[in-house]
Amino acid sequence: MRQNLRLFCVVLLLTLQLHAQQTATQLEAALKRLEADEQFAASTIAMYVVNSKTGQLIYQKNGQTGMAPASCQKIVTSVTAFEILGKDFRYKTTLSTNGSISNGRLFSDLIITGSGDPTLGSWRYALTREESIISRWSNAIQKHGITAIEGRVRINQSVFNTATIPDGWIWQDIGNYYGAGAAGFNWRENQFDLSLSSDNNIGDKVTISSTTPRGLSLQWTNELRAAAKGSGDNAYIYIAPYTKTGFLRGTIPIAQNNFVISGAMPDPAAFTAQLLTDRLTGLGIPVYSNPITAVPGTRQEPLTLITTESPALDSINYWFLKKSVNLYGEALLKTIAAQKQQPGNTDSGIAIIRNFWAKNGIKKSELKLMDGCGLSPQNRVTTRALVTIMQYARAQEWFSTYFNALPEINGIRMKDGYINGVRSYTGYTSSKDGNFYTFAFIVNNFDGNPGTVREKMWKVLDLLK
Repeated sequence: MRQNLRLFCVVLLLTLQLHAQQTATQLEAALKRLEADEQFAASTIAMYVVNSKTGQLIYQKNGQTGMAPASCQKIVTSVTAFEILGKDFRYKTTLSTNGSISNGRLFSDLIITGSGDPTLGSWRYALTREESIISRWSNAIQKHGITAIEGRVRINQSVFNTATIPDGWIWQDIGNYYGAGAAGFNWRENQFDLSLSSDNNIGDKVTISSTTPRGLSLQWTNELRAAAKGSGDNAYIYIAPYTKTGFLRGTIPIAQNNFVISGAMPDPAAFTAQLLTDRLTGLGIPVYSNPITAVPGTRQEPLTLITTESPALDSINYWFLKKSVNLYGEALLKTIAAQKQQPGNTDSGIAIIRNFWAKNGIKKSELKLMDGCGLSPQNRVTTRALVTIMQYARAQEWFSTYFNALPEINGIRMKDGYINGVRSYTGYTSSKDGNFYTFAFIVNNFDGNPGTVREKMWKVLDLLK
């Protein structure tokens, strides 16, 4: 009986080794074909594949070469956040005052203290939507009997530093919705929308029909033009944080009546303070712009009127990976630092992440990070590091939640990434012969259409299915 069991184990081991060798041979041939393709003539290609269950290396090419990972870098931030913050972590935003209330009059400011919550005002959850939050805040003020405010609405966002945009982001990105940086107070995912209209002639000017949300008071130098039908969205918004003037450049197709592009809100805190002020005024609760000296009996300890909690981290992570929300990555990165009692800034968060993974088998040189989401073209991550992190996640009790957040692309559960000249994938797949693989696959500096690059990379990944 024992002899039969040993024989079975030997046969199984030999079979697995044979499958691994066949898979490695197929991948090697496929990547050689890719390298011979003119579109990849000046590219660097990296791939790392292991058996998910055993950790056995199946195939690697340039596995320890630092590559620009684009949004595949999000898995580094995601897994680290699960481990350091915990899957049940929630952001807390407080509305408070340190003044006294006498005959319905508050003799001080209303203070909103941000925690870096990237979901506040977001449309992705019922309880975080703009109207829900503003209504709860105004209701809390009314429940405390406040009928007038001898002060102003003020937002404290000191949990993070004032540098909302990480070093290394490019000017073409930072004014657009995907380039929205993380502040200590975020609102509506720091996004605004412009509705555009174009005439029927190529080269005609494009006009702005409306801005959502209202009240941003942004001023534009509009250089947008109409392009050929079907040319798509080639419009870019150029506006810096904390400013009110920007530029619109590029093109949208002809004959558009409601063509929407989205930008990065320059000052979410100032906008939200005014939004709450306007709501209170509309409710008959006047807010005076200049605080006056508090009357005798001023409250010595802050009075919390309401605390607003975010969804749990595992829910935030769902949208972070599924829809690749860059803002969430930057907020999580800074939050990791703040929760470790370090300055809530990008550099501190990066240092913590690199130190964490250095203790878990990844050299710091394999994680040369500039941000938490992968938008910077200066990021450098190895495919071996990505696979190591993906394998680490498989062994954690929160893995099922993490796995479900990964998009399903080309029949594979994997995170994808794309910035100019970069395509990347990292994920998990099972093959027809019953093997399970964890992989990372990155191409840097390809030429031509990114859509065709995607199709060619998918054909390589099909070998693992």
